[in-house]
Amino acid sequence: MFGVSYLRFIALGAALVFVFSHCEKAPESPAYEPYPETKLDANGGAWKTYVLTSGSEIAVPAPKPPTSAEYLAELADLKQYMANTTSEQKRLARWWGGNAVLRWHEIARELAAEYNVPPNYNPDGKTYPEPDPNNPSKYPRFPFANPPYTARALALLSVAQYDALVAAWHAKFQYKRLAPYKYDPAITPLIPANDLPSYPSEDAVVAVASRELLKLLFPAEKEYLDRLAEEHIQSRLWAGANVKSDLDAGRALGQAVANRVLAYAKSDGMAQAGDQSKMDSIRADAARRGIKEQWHSLDIPERPAMLPLFGCVKTWNFDEATKIALRPPMPPMPGSPEYERDLNELRYISKNRTREQFRIAAYWADGPGSYTPPGHWNRRAAELIYEKQFNELRSARAMALVNTALHDAGVTCWDVKYHYMIMRPTEADRSVKTSTSIPNFPAYTSGHSTFSAAAAEVLSYLFPDHASDLQSMAREASLSRIYGCLHYRFDCEVGLEAGKKVAYYAIQRGRTDGSQ
Repeated sequence: MFGVSYLRFIALGAALVFVFSHCEKAPESPAYEPYPETKLDANGGAWKTYVLTSGSEIAVPAPKPPTSAEYLAELADLKQYMANTTSEQKRLARWWGGNAVLRWHEIARELAAEYNVPPNYNPDGKTYPEPDPNNPSKYPRFPFANPPYTARALALLSVAQYDALVAAWHAKFQYKRLAPYKYDPAITPLIPANDLPSYPSEDAVVAVASRELLKLLFPAEKEYLDRLAEEHIQSRLWAGANVKSDLDAGRALGQAVANRVLAYAKSDGMAQAGDQSKMDSIRADAARRGIKEQWHSLDIPERPAMLPLFGCVKTWNFDEATKIALRPPMPPMPGSPEYERDLNELRYISKNRTREQFRIAAYWADGPGSYTPPGHWNRRAAELIYEKQFNELRSARAMALVNTALHDAGVTCWDVKYHYMIMRPTEADRSVKTSTSIPNFPAYTSGHSTFSAAAAEVLSYLFPDHASDLQSMAREASLSRIYGCLHYRFDCEVGLEAGKKVAYYAIQRGRTDGSQ
């Protein structure tokens, strides 16, 4: 049998091949065709926001009326612009017209996958290099987009999009200036027409807000993100969906909202999440709680613990006291009947893993080179949003509810992991062989289980006709960690319950945000 370190080496090598074969960063492209937005949500400007005090906080100047000389000149310019549009620009107009919120989440997931690469050790064979946010292109590139980082990134992106669109909806229905094709029948849009006011442009708002947050999160990609945002905004002219003043107002509003969310992100505690100097005190605190046999990295050389203070990062849907109240009790200790029962189960699976168990473990692994479990659930959310053909505001709301729950699940799970410091099954018994690489953090509770239960609960609230399938997915994701021999059953069962409790707060927010 291969040793643990060899299996980790093989898994990391496969991840590196995947990542560097996708270095052109072309986003994944599900077949999101443009669709008519039939539900306008005219009261959307009054929906509850996350970082803004309300949708009316940022004033948007009044547009020129559609009968003004200035607006008529814009219509003439738009028709000339459309007359010179190339076939490639028309294709891009339809690509971006297939729900801008979802397109930017595709881009975020692709970046997360590309940056989800743990660094190799230094030439001394004893230490590991640290990604440097001030020099993000230098190896190892910043960030290392592990599951907590990706969960936070998707939540910040979602909040920026949602708050920006609530503010845009407030201005849209304040001024009620419609799309250019409503005033000039000579303009035939390349995407389905709708009755949504076009000032300010929701696409420009989303493009700028998304660009700014992703530039913070993936600073080496600034040029790439600038190019995508400009392409997105210009696509509205190619499509005949906006005039320039719609876009200019959207740019300004998107930037103003992004600035608010950027300020939040810079003070949410993430900068201290990787502080290794706290590990001695974390171990001492766990020992005082009775945890004598603690988790250690099995990497050779030993790798620093992944984000030991991520459990201190600010949550979105509840406060610090609630986070502590959600912390589950002490798990079974080595030598107890419950612990030995669950470890014996893994010993058996390790030697008798079925093809179906291996398939499930591999499908849900979401390890290096993937967009991690939060990205897996983010994509499922996008698929359901597209199926129901939500408008962009309602799409952003759904993404914000799911992704803030995923972030909060990550924070609570990491709080528990480093509170109890429970060793992995492979550390308890070296004869237990995993089917995938071993994560570099404590076992209890299972991150996959906590993330999956939180996402499945929120998505079941949003899409009740899919609740049965979603709950089955969460259970399978949780079981996958047992089948892979990465977690004890108690890690997974308690993680599922913890995720459900986290989801409750996001669902309560959704029920009272004014969107019903």
